[in-house]
Amino acid sequence: MFNIVKMTSIKTNHTRSLTPLQGLGASYYSLNQQAPDVTFAEATVTGQAPDKGLYFPHDIPVLPKGFIENIGSYTKEEIGVTIMKPYVGDSIPADVLQSIVTETVNFDFPLVKVDADKYALELFHGPTLAFKDVGARFMSRCLGYFNRNSSRHTTVLVATSGDTGGAVANGFLDVEGVEVVILYPSGKVSPIQELQLTTLGQNITALEVRGTFDDCQAMVKQAFMDEDLNQKLSLTSANSINVARWLPQQLYYFFAYQQWQQEEPPVICVPSGNFGNICAGMVAYMSGLPVKHFIAACNANDVVPQFLQTGEYIAKPAIATISNAMDVGNPSNFVRILEMFQQKNIPPKSMLSSYSVDDKTTAQTIKEVYQQHGYMLDPHGAVGYYALGQYLKQHVGDKGIFLETAHPVKFPEVVEQSTNTKIPFPESVQYLTGRQKLSIMMDTGFSGLKDWLMGR
Repeated sequence: MFNIVKMTSIKTNHTRSLTPLQGLGASYYSLNQQAPDVTFAEATVTGQAPDKGLYFPHDIPVLPKGFIENIGSYTKEEIGVTIMKPYVGDSIPADVLQSIVTETVNFDFPLVKVDADKYALELFHGPTLAFKDVGARFMSRCLGYFNRNSSRHTTVLVATSGDTGGAVANGFLDVEGVEVVILYPSGKVSPIQELQLTTLGQNITALEVRGTFDDCQAMVKQAFMDEDLNQKLSLTSANSINVARWLPQQLYYFFAYQQWQQEEPPVICVPSGNFGNICAGMVAYMSGLPVKHFIAACNANDVVPQFLQTGEYIAKPAIATISNAMDVGNPSNFVRILEMFQQKNIPPKSMLSSYSVDDKTTAQTIKEVYQQHGYMLDPHGAVGYYALGQYLKQHVGDKGIFLETAHPVKFPEVVEQSTNTKIPFPESVQYLTGRQKLSIMMDTGFSGLKDWLMGR
């Protein structure tokens, strides 16, 4: 039997004219504030609010002090159920939630010391070798539960810049009543990433778009706004805009702290593209997880670093880099981060820094860390390692954690060239070798996607 800790909550203080849900345990409001409140189940199934806003929880749970003090005595499953129960509310029975969490976190999340003041939280030990396995597995099982008695299929429509596609494909494979359609930018994902999202077949379809991730994301967003499509299909998203994908990412921040042996809380550096991951970490912090400071490590797509410098948020076209999963020019989840700071009435810079790291520095960091410490970084982890180092130079005495979000084998060209070492092929993805790619080519622009979806 799991030992579940009771959490209190803090109310969010947004202004709205709609009546909150009563007696349902957990409710969500649209950040555009022009849509009714919904349950966790409704937010998961619809993905986005009718007013096109992202959903945000009314109540951010607050952990009792004793939970953090005794975190070493809890299992991953106990931590997972304790954290997620207030967000799920009455939408999922306790025994089902326990089962979902158990299947979500049934792999390792080791915290590995790389040098004197930097530790890697390795999030690539799941089935698709990426941090997104956690959110994808949690969401797929929630959606499977919500669809258990439905005669209507749900279509999961998702854009990917790299790892989301494989994690979603693996998480939703054979989930009854769910069809998955993944849009990815042609030629802009790594070979293993492409195989993970194009070779499964069955209820998984990959659309290879002649464009960028931002093109794919724009097409998906238009689909959710299209009246014809929404009358014909039951659409939802598995991007981190979906609360069931976004919120469970909190869990590995607690797993990291469980392994943290230092007296002072860590600085946490997160490679950031669409900003769902770091946003989840900040929710954990708001709930009581000890964190000294957050760093959003970005590549050449520097919208957020520029915002924190100038106070102006200016979306830009995505720039292709060697850390491709972060090639996002208009990160969807940043609005949620701003919402949290507004709730606390504090300036973002008080808790968040951000650095932009170019490709040359990224490759050089992979080379130097491997030569000096024998640790093999993937390009995203390298961006995180370097950004953390830049921050720690100005904050002597602090120590930090950077997130290793994907296995280096997903990026063989840049990693092997930088380290002059062949990357061992993990046993967990041996099944991909020799598989045939199955994808449908598609031009950018919504009309082609709409015609294809309407014709299914």
